[in-house]
Amino acid sequence: MISTRKLTKDFVVSRTDTVHAVRGISLDVEPGELVAVLGPNGAGKTTTLRMLTTLIAPTSGTATVAGYDVTTDPGRVRRQIGYVGQGNGAGHSQRVTDELSGQGVIYGLDRRAAKRRAEELLESLELKDLAQRKVSDLSGGQRRRLDVAMGLVHAPGLLFLDEPSTGLDPQNRANLWDHILRMREQYSMTIVLTTHYLDEADSMAERVVVVDHGEVIADDTADALKAKLAGDQLIVTAAPGNLPELARLAEKLLGAREVVADCDRLSLRVADGPAALPELIGSAQQYAVPVATAQVIRPTLDDVFLNLTGRTLREADSTGKAAA
Repeated sequence: MISTRKLTKDFVVSRTDTVHAVRGISLDVEPGELVAVLGPNGAGKTTTLRMLTTLIAPTSGTATVAGYDVTTDPGRVRRQIGYVGQGNGAGHSQRVTDELSGQGVIYGLDRRAAKRRAEELLESLELKDLAQRKVSDLSGGQRRRLDVAMGLVHAPGLLFLDEPSTGLDPQNRANLWDHILRMREQYSMTIVLTTHYLDEADSMAERVVVVDHGEVIADDTADALKAKLAGDQLIVTAAPGNLPELARLAEKLLGAREVVADCDRLSLRVADGPAALPELIGSAQQYAVPVATAQVIRPTLDDVFLNLTGRTLREADSTGKAAA
C-alpha cells in the first residue's frame, strides 16, 4: 500500500540555512495494516505524511502510495487516500451535513450519492443529531469525528491520521478511536497514524515505527520493540547483605542487564520477566538467599524511546529541540 525509498525533504530557510526535515526514510506498509509513527516534535513525522499525501513534494527519493507515484501521479494518489490533518478541516460557518455532502461531490460522487454517503457516515460516527448544526457549534470531540468522516467520504483504502486525538479528553479520545476502529473493520482500510499518546500506539497498532531526526530508528511490533529494546524490569527486595548474591545469580542465570542494588532493593532488566522471576526466586532459595518481595514491571513504548534516544518522548516534546 505504501513503499518509500530514501525519501528526503529539505527546507531552505535562507541562503546559508537548510533544514533537513526527513533524511532518507525507507518504509513499506502492507494492505490492511495499522501502523503508528512515533517521534518527538520536529522528528519528521508530519513532513513524511505530507509527502505521502502529495501536499508537499519530496526533495529526493521515491514514494508510491496505493500503487501510484506521489510525484508523477499525485491526482490518483489523492483519489485513493483519506487524510485527517492536525487542524480541523471543515468550514466553521458550514452545516455538518453540507460539509460532508460537498466533500463527496469534490471526490466525484453525484449529489444524490454524496448525500447518501454523508448520511451513512453521520450515522456511523454518531453525528446524525448534529447534521444541521454549524461546525462552529460542535465540541472538540465532535469536530474530530467530523474530520474523520470527511476523510472517509470517498471510502478510501488508505487513511492517514496525523495526531487525530490531540487535545481531546480521555473519554473523547476513547470514543473517537472506537469509531475509527469500527470504520477500519467495516471498510478494510489501511491506517497510518502519528500520535503522542503511546497507549494508543501500544494497544491498537500492529506495527510501531519510531522516527527521530528525520530517520527511522526502529520498526517492529510494540511487543517486540519492548522486549528487544527495553525488556521487563524486575524489582526484588531482600536484606542488604543478600543483594550482591542476588545480583550475581541474576546476571549468571538470566543474563540480566541494568542491574542496580540500592539499600534493600535490587532492580534489573530481562527479556521475559514472568518467566525469569520464578527462576530467580527458585535459585535464591536453593542458595539460601531469602527474598522478601518481588514484582515484574512491563516496559512501555516510552521506555523504548528512552533506550533508543537517551530521552523519553515526553521530555523530547517538552524541550522542542528534538529534530528539524
